[in-house]
Amino acid sequence: MNAKSQGPGPSTGGTTYRSTSYTGLLPWQVRERRFPPTGFGRRGLNPDDVYAFLDRVAVDMAAVYAALAESRRETARIKAGLRRWQTDQARARNERGQAR
Repeated sequence: MNAKSQGPGPSTGGTTYRSTSYTGLLPWQVRERRFPPTGFGRRGLNPDDVYAFLDRVAVDMAAVYAALAESRRETARIKAGLRRWQTDQARARNERGQAR
């Protein structure tokens, strides 16, 4: 992850600053994160609740990453279509200019 970034992808010139030591989480990292159990008679979190929550977070993150990937594929498809259209338009202009 880049120093200036708002998400796990390449830097997009976002305004959120993160140090270069910051790394974005991936779904598998959230799923595999474990917390030490609380000792007897001590206050703490129920590990089962923590793990259930982490699994929910991982599922949500996976959905976000999938949507981002789909968005990038769609952007690439649109850009390719625009390039083809621009090429066709330039070719048509050149043909009209040569016909004179």
